[in-house]
Amino acid sequence: MHDEANLSVGNVAKRCGVAVSALHFYEQKGLIRSWRNQGNQRRYKRDVLRRIAVIKAAQKVGLTLDEIVQAFATLPEKRTPDKQDWANLSNRWQKMLQQRIRYMQALSESLDGCIGCGCLSLKNCPLYNPDDALAEQGSGAVLIDKAAENYK
Repeated sequence: MHDEANLSVGNVAKRCGVAVSALHFYEQKGLIRSWRNQGNQRRYKRDVLRRIAVIKAAQKVGLTLDEIVQAFATLPEKRTPDKQDWANLSNRWQKMLQQRIRYMQALSESLDGCIGCGCLSLKNCPLYNPDDALAEQGSGAVLIDKAAENYK
């Protein structure tokens, strides 16, 4: 099984366009795996190239490494995503991204009422506290996420 693991860390880094330190970090996070050869050097199987491509694509659309780890955890036997896996993952990610887009649009549409507020703690800030509806829960910018949950 480990016989297939013949790509060096430098080779993988070069082919994927990532730093060697990124590969070590991905490995730490459980996103990729390596094996040690008899000389105690890291070696990777060829499927690591696809895994890194998926990681980079997911990061490019704004997913966190933790979200990518969670997605990879749904794959049987920690395998590299195949075409059907990619379809399932990308479908889930599209839904997540659409929620984020709706959230950001709602924030964008509310920003014009914030000019001069700065700290988002005014009693009737239209961005997160219209008509001081959240007064009973406290004050400050920490409440912005509570108000924005309506748009998720």
